[in-house]
Amino acid sequence: MDLIGTLLWPIKWVIELILVAFHSLWTFVGLDPDSGITWVLSIVGLVIVVRAALIPIFVRQIKNQRRMLEVAPQLKKIQDKYKGKKDQFSREAMSRETMELYKKTGTNPLSSCLPLLLQMPIFFGLFSVLNDASVHDKPGVGALSQELADSFAHAVFLGAPLSSTFIEAWNNGGQPWQTMVVASVMIVLMTASQFITQLQIVSKNMSPETKASPMFRQQRILLYLLPLVFAFSGVAFPIGVMFYWLVSNFWTMGQQFVVIRNMPTPGSEAAKAREARLAKKGKLVVDEKQDSAVAVEEPKKTQRQQPVSKARAKKQSGK
Repeated sequence: MDLIGTLLWPIKWVIELILVAFHSLWTFVGLDPDSGITWVLSIVGLVIVVRAALIPIFVRQIKNQRRMLEVAPQLKKIQDKYKGKKDQFSREAMSRETMELYKKTGTNPLSSCLPLLLQMPIFFGLFSVLNDASVHDKPGVGALSQELADSFAHAVFLGAPLSSTFIEAWNNGGQPWQTMVVASVMIVLMTASQFITQLQIVSKNMSPETKASPMFRQQRILLYLLPLVFAFSGVAFPIGVMFYWLVSNFWTMGQQFVVIRNMPTPGSEAAKAREARLAKKGKLVVDEKQDSAVAVEEPKKTQRQQPVSKARAKKQSGK
């Protein structure tokens, strides 16, 4: 545990700094410093800063996903080549050829999980900060003083303490009942937002070739697995931590919507819908014979010629 605490120390220090900075901002504009809404808005500000910092990594993730889609047919050929061969030599050969393909194309099948993996230390750091403040009544490692820790520990949002959990209220005979209601609503929203985010990818942003590959089966598993993780783990998290998770899910859902709408996977349903929108606006010409789309370039503006007299024109033509 000491090792984990040491690793989380710098993350907790940054989290406290951002959290307290937003708390000071909302207090400055006139909100009650001990109110639950003030701390909730501070957590929302923390999410915005963290997710904005992860945008470059998200862009890299999108580019890697594009490359993974490009190599999906080659990957399927390798799998078909060794289909039905279960001996050790064949398995090693298949694994070696697969890794060579990844190395040659510069792809990484685990990169799609990178933003989530990078958020996990932040999530655990926030959990530790809020847990120390509310349960152990301890100040933070940096900007979160004892006074602020006490403020958060007693902050209430819609009748539910931000430090309380669904399972605690359940063990206390449903008291306070507001905790069970708020936590239940948040767990449902967390589960639904995660499901919609994955559904956007599976239903709209995958080409027919990808849907025939093992990658599609993995995405289908994640479509149902990740929401279940939120549903079962959410009952043990403080409401303050769930606010971070929920707002982060909404950010991911909106970010995914923008990417799918403006940078869809070629050949996917989203790409066809984008081509139709551009064609309707006259910015894209769809070639039905080749089943492709070509962007229409706007005609270049020609420089307006100045009028000349007949004598000058005759002189120029003579030259």
